[in-house]
Amino acid sequence: MVVISLKYIIAMIRPEKIDAVQKELQEVEVNGLTVSSVSGYGSQRGYLEFDRNKAQNYEAHLLEMIKLEIAVNDFCLQMTIDAIKRGAKDEDGYVGSGKIFVLPLENAIRIRTNENGYDAI
Repeated sequence: MVVISLKYIIAMIRPEKIDAVQKELQEVEVNGLTVSSVSGYGSQRGYLEFDRNKAQNYEAHLLEMIKLEIAVNDFCLQMTIDAIKRGAKDEDGYVGSGKIFVLPLENAIRIRTNENGYDAI
């Protein structure tokens, strides 16, 4: 019996990159995807923004980001990561392009058919 492990990918990307990331994922035939709007910050710890109405700068501590959640089989892991990186990367090396986290996934269950593991993804 061949054991195929499952992985759970969580990626945080800039909102303007979602279309490019989604296109890259579709090209490698990764079709299951959950998208959420979230706020947070990484090493840049917020940024300075100009408020035109008040003609002053203020510091925004939480940045708007898109959170992607994808369950994949182990053999799809690297191509999924590469697709996210291609779509999310900014050519000018902009700080805050995002992060990708990979976690082990114990099981996946398709509710409609009761399929488990590899078959459920």
